Amino acid sequence: MSDSTRAYRFAVNVTPKPGILDPQGKAVERSLPHLGIAGVTGVRVGRRVEMAVEAADGAAARAVVDRLAGELLSNPLVEQFAVEPLGETVEAAPTGAASPGVASTGAGARG
Repeated sequence: MSDSTRAYRFAVNVTPKPGILDPQGKAVERSLPHLGIAGVTGVRVGRRVEMAVEAADGAAARAVVDRLAGELLSNPLVEQFAVEPLGETVEAAPTGAASPGVASTGAGARG
């Protein structure tokens, strides 16, 4: 990371668009009574992707994330996304290093 760039952290939350069937959400919703939980409806299951982007400023970093979210991380036909700024990082992690609290092997991770 050079002196003229900083790393900005973002989360992209991807969920099915309204009106699109969500079998995972329905399965979760049907399981709730078995756990003794009532009054929860409209469950939608999605995914969250967190990342750090090196850029000259926050607006440039956000533009990169918006492009990634729209072109790679979501299917615009059936999914919507929301970008959540997580703030500026103190320093960038070395390439290939895992973030604190994140398993680097991918064990147990499911897409």
